[in-house]
Amino acid sequence: MTLHPALARTPSIHFHFRTGFPPNRVRFFQTGFHLNRQTRWRAAHFPRRRTSSATVSAVLEVNEDSTLKDLNAPLVRIVALVGEGSISPLKSAPWLEVMLHTAKRLKWVDEGYEMLVFTDNLLESNSPKLKDLQREIRRTSILVIVALTNQESVKWVQTNSQNIPNIFCFDSSSTLTNKLGGLFIQTETKGNIFSKLAKLSRPNKTNESMEVIGTISEAWERHNSDDIRFCLLIIVNAYIRPVPILKNLRAKGFSTLNCMVTNCGSQILNCLLDPNCRKALQCLNQCSPVDQVCNYRCIASYESQTLEEFSLCVLQKHNCLELDAKIPTKPQVPPMVKFQGEDLSHEIAEDLFVGWLGKLEWSWRVVAGQNPAYDQFPCQYQLFYRGKARGSFWYEPVFQVMTLEGELVWRRRKYRVKRGKIPGTFYFSVLDNGVVSNEFWTIVDVSDDFSWGLFHYHGAARVAGQSYTGAVLVSPNGEYPNERERLSLVSALDRCGIKEWELFTVDNCSCKDPPLGLPEGSSLHCKIEVQDRKWSSV
Repeated sequence: MTLHPALARTPSIHFHFRTGFPPNRVRFFQTGFHLNRQTRWRAAHFPRRRTSSATVSAVLEVNEDSTLKDLNAPLVRIVALVGEGSISPLKSAPWLEVMLHTAKRLKWVDEGYEMLVFTDNLLESNSPKLKDLQREIRRTSILVIVALTNQESVKWVQTNSQNIPNIFCFDSSSTLTNKLGGLFIQTETKGNIFSKLAKLSRPNKTNESMEVIGTISEAWERHNSDDIRFCLLIIVNAYIRPVPILKNLRAKGFSTLNCMVTNCGSQILNCLLDPNCRKALQCLNQCSPVDQVCNYRCIASYESQTLEEFSLCVLQKHNCLELDAKIPTKPQVPPMVKFQGEDLSHEIAEDLFVGWLGKLEWSWRVVAGQNPAYDQFPCQYQLFYRGKARGSFWYEPVFQVMTLEGELVWRRRKYRVKRGKIPGTFYFSVLDNGVVSNEFWTIVDVSDDFSWGLFHYHGAARVAGQSYTGAVLVSPNGEYPNERERLSLVSALDRCGIKEWELFTVDNCSCKDPPLGLPEGSSLHCKIEVQDRKWSSV
């Protein structure tokens, strides 16, 4: 689904915009500008069975131009050095596995980003890998050090990294020194490595470098795979070469203000006079611009018709922030090709979405997703159904929000769904809080007994300047698939380029009186008869 923060701080000359769009997953985007000072950094976030070669083409239905790569640009070389045996906060996944996966995900942004990952145990031997590390250290632009505490390893790094222009250390020995753009950062330790008070040798670089450090620090501390990749992209963008998907973080200046005042004066005034709309803007300005969870909770707490009209005018109708985004093409995720031994057709694929609706009051319940900004919200129900009009198909997610004022409320959204060229692929579109989001969905797998399913999506909200990818794991009762299904689930996640430790579990423990129900004239399955089976409601 989408929700979005559009927004502004006050009617004075200091406007502050962020836009974000969640439910059903959340692809929260944020864009920003300040008129009384140029602010460079804002957050950008970036949630079967046999497959045939024909199915691979399904993901190419989206715009191939969205694969960002400058063929003339030099390779961006990154080396990551990880403490041997170190464990990450991401469901206790080894840091080595996390960084290897991050290297793969960097390629989805640009094939020219190359990160090689090493562990420090090779420093104790004369293995060929040590020579590989020494060679890569000599030519890398960025050295990322993660969970490195062994003092011999620390000394080796200090001796061999002197010519590297950018060095960032995370959760590592305090004796390691960080470097930005060739300049050492002298620090006084206060908390973790990026909560340090930096003193740079060149004062005119202080403000910019401090903003970079602050952005990276906050993103790293959220401990999710999107933000780990975001940290690296920020470094590349600041000190190597521009990262195209971060271009929307840069200030637009007075042209934006002129567009707003000329075209949307009444909507701005109405928002400032409306208590909920005004609270939304005030709330957003208390959040870090890189904190998706905080930003989206503000919108979910104070959404209103006035806020929607404000966003519709400023963003969707007039694109005052002059943003653009395309639906990504990577990772390429093929749809399942058979269900219960039968070739997948468009009709069967729609029936898989409809799921348990009819036997239960909902199609599916979300077990887990890949985006913390949305998956913080409990009790997520999915409703898929055929509409009254011939050939129409709809998707309505329903979810619960605990507002910042302590009120428990339900939210519901409505997507139009169109078939893709390949069975098992679909185009979704929604106008949510004034902004249009378009998405490309793939049914990756649904078990033959309908006990679980995995749906993948690529999406973009063009005028908010945000593209995103992700997946949702669903079941009839919101419970995780049993151990017998685990191998199938892990295989399905792998086809999406997702590790199980990347998923955020949805709280389905107390879900009283969800606003379900379908429009009059709706219909459900047309090919599949779902077996009647008892599912306990979580």
